[in-house]
Amino acid sequence: MDMKQIKTLVQEFDSSTLSKLKITMDAFSIELEKNVGVVAAPAMVAAPVAVSAPVVASAPAVTAPVATPLSGDAILSPMVGTFYSAPSPDSAPFVKVGDRVKKGQVVAILEAMKIMNELEAEFDCEILEVLKSDGQAVEYDMPLYTVKKL
Repeated sequence: MDMKQIKTLVQEFDSSTLSKLKITMDAFSIELEKNVGVVAAPAMVAAPVAVSAPVVASAPAVTAPVATPLSGDAILSPMVGTFYSAPSPDSAPFVKVGDRVKKGQVVAILEAMKIMNELEAEFDCEILEVLKSDGQAVEYDMPLYTVKKL
């Protein structure tokens, strides 16, 4: 990437709702992150009661996926984006609970900046649990599936 492309990327990132972005192309790599704490404070002031319930509900959801890989293996999101379990809304999911997956097999699609990226398994495994649903936003290194290595 040249400087003009990097500046455009940074501007697009600043105006987006993404909080983290990591791009690796050949020998080039860039990682961007916003301070999301500033964004959360006004939301809590505007509707403290409404925000309290989702924050309490969100805290276990964030804690549970992080704790899950500690007791086993997981397939993690390599980027910030939107998770899709199937190639199209009418198609069957790439994998489901109980499926045996080979290294290199596509397990999901992650959409980032209008680009659909196929997520491939990095090792042979069996799917134990699908942690995300279609259209759900995911962060970098967020567990998507719990698996058992084969």
